[in-house]
Amino acid sequence: MSALAAPGARGASAKAATPYAGVHVTILGLARQGMALARFLLAAGARVTVSDLRPAEQLTSACAELTAHARERGQQGAKEPVLRFVLGGHPLTLLDKTDLLCLSGGVSPAIQIVQDAQRRGIPLSNDGALTVRHCPAPIIGITGSAGKTTTTTLVGLMLEAAGFPVHVGGNIGTPLLDKFAEIRPGDKVVMELSSFQLELFDTSPALAAVLNITPNHLDRHPSLSHYAAAKANILRFQGPGDTCVLNAEDRYTGAWLSSGRCRIAEGAGQPEVYFPLRAARQGFSLTREVEIGAFLTDGTLVWRRAGLPDLVICRAQAVRLRGRHNLANVLAACCLAGEAGAEVSAMAQVATTFGGVEHRLEIIRLRDGVLWVNDSIATAPERTVAALRSFSEPIVLLLGGRDKHLPWDECAEVISSRAREVVLFGEATGLIAEALERYAVQTGTSPVPATRCAGLDEAVAVAARVANPGDVVLLAPGATSFDAYEDFAARGRHFRALVEVLP
Repeated sequence: MSALAAPGARGASAKAATPYAGVHVTILGLARQGMALARFLLAAGARVTVSDLRPAEQLTSACAELTAHARERGQQGAKEPVLRFVLGGHPLTLLDKTDLLCLSGGVSPAIQIVQDAQRRGIPLSNDGALTVRHCPAPIIGITGSAGKTTTTTLVGLMLEAAGFPVHVGGNIGTPLLDKFAEIRPGDKVVMELSSFQLELFDTSPALAAVLNITPNHLDRHPSLSHYAAAKANILRFQGPGDTCVLNAEDRYTGAWLSSGRCRIAEGAGQPEVYFPLRAARQGFSLTREVEIGAFLTDGTLVWRRAGLPDLVICRAQAVRLRGRHNLANVLAACCLAGEAGAEVSAMAQVATTFGGVEHRLEIIRLRDGVLWVNDSIATAPERTVAALRSFSEPIVLLLGGRDKHLPWDECAEVISSRAREVVLFGEATGLIAEALERYAVQTGTSPVPATRCAGLDEAVAVAARVANPGDVVLLAPGATSFDAYEDFAARGRHFRALVEVLP
């Protein structure tokens, strides 16, 4: 169980009963999610221990902030401290007085202290699970291997255009635990959820979407089945009266949509998953009509409701976002926003004006006839493929970073047909170069020209030298940023800064 409440309790009805007063809670990880957890639990009256692998000297400001937060509520100085820090490691003695163990997103449940907690019967939770359980308004939850940030943003904008008070957060932006004081029962709350958050869920949002499931984060999840099972938790605890939105074309979610059952084959670290979908189902598709939901037909985006006439959203060519994958994101967003009360006019307004989220096919500048585009969010080969397919122009592709143990063969094929030149940087340089060379040998073709660079600075300089007028220089790395940056956003900001100062 992932919280000290009955499974399935969620939303405003659960808020009044948050059972944390006097409870000893240990939080592993003092990053963004861990800080939000600590603030929420301190406000709820819990006794909080925060542990981080980093030493105290690297966490001075974070510790000072939480100490002040506890002091403001008159909680420090009590006979038994309500806040303490254990830094530089996660000793197993942390569990001796722990009633609930909460994990920040970067902390794997596979580490020793978490495994030991489970053996002792200590429940686990995280910021996402506590948000869904205790949020004052119902949650619209969105997950997927690709497109979840864009879709979450689109849904928020569509509901705003429809006149609702909207709060967007979760795996993007501000953790929603920090927004509870602002949220009213009639507001709309849109939440992006990662597999790391979902693997500890034992409650599901009333309105939830799974956009797609493709290989990702296999450096954290022991198998694709394990990863898919985590994603499926967004649906597992829904009931009658709830709604789920599923991609009709995806290998996993298409089968769930048509059968009304979630089934995931066993894989390393994951037994077979099977459960019926009790919520009402909606689909979205770029290739065929769906019974209920949104689809593309004859170049037009259509919204279909049960027992009502179909409604035209807009022409596909009027959608401002580039790429076929973004048309799918718009369709998913229309299903969710429509189910939450938005009119089709609000959907159309956003679909035809929204230009994208930063670091997601973000246009940086047009320089000497060359378009520079930042898709730093492409942290898996499958996302690089989607980015490449968004352009018809010749492409100079910037690839590299830290590999996530994902297959590169399909990506190598698409790179070979879509990219005029490749510029490699970071830890995965050799791995990607080998995949490109292997594809060339297998097909008897010439390998796409590739230049290896030490880092992004050198890669941008090389791209500027080899790009011709009419080309697109595309940063779509296909790997994580953690070999050189805090996250993909930091990598994207560095790329933007490098491009903006090009003479």
